Amino acid sequence: MPGIHARDHQDPTILTVPGLDNSCSAHWQALWEQQWLNCHRVDMGNWQTPNSNAWVNRLNLAIRQTAGPIILVAHSLGCHAVAWWAALERPTTSGPVVGALLVAPPEVDSAPADPRLNAFAPSARGVLPFPSIVVGSRNDPYITPDRAYRLASLWGADHVDAGRIGHINSKSDIGDWAFGKSLLARLLDAVEPIRKGMDDAAHLPRPGATDRRADLSQ
Repeated sequence: MPGIHARDHQDPTILTVPGLDNSCSAHWQALWEQQWLNCHRVDMGNWQTPNSNAWVNRLNLAIRQTAGPIILVAHSLGCHAVAWWAALERPTTSGPVVGALLVAPPEVDSAPADPRLNAFAPSARGVLPFPSIVVGSRNDPYITPDRAYRLASLWGADHVDAGRIGHINSKSDIGDWAFGKSLLARLLDAVEPIRKGMDDAAHLPRPGATDRRADLSQ
């Protein structure tokens, strides 16, 4: 996609966070991982029988092992893992995660379509401390549009209507999902000032450094 490939060498690291049963090789997350050297998947473990605490811990470990800045790109139940990670870990605006693209989060609070989703009920509450976008589909079998909008409101995220493309997965027949790439580019633009601030801070002299150099010159 224009604008992303030209900036790969300086973009944040992208960590993809799949949902139930993992993302297959035809899923847009897998295709993004193949296309971009700075895009890596978080191994959440227990893909078929998720546990919220275990998934949050796995995500937290992956974030700690990755040099910032980081953008989280989650799908389905992975979105709830991101929200619960933020609620429990309480990351700050100066933390390594600078943005999140949250695609097709399922309903977990009221009659979820898959009983395994109950492991993440209730939905985490609290505004995410970084720019974020929740993407919903009008005919997602796992959540209604109004409930997807509710989650975006809970998390303080922008809400984007992706049209009628099901659960926004490999069955949606969207390939590497060009519209999703445009949303990622939008997110990259939003976090650019944050990323630049982190880079500038990394190059600032440490307190007392000038004094130590003066002492050594005597």
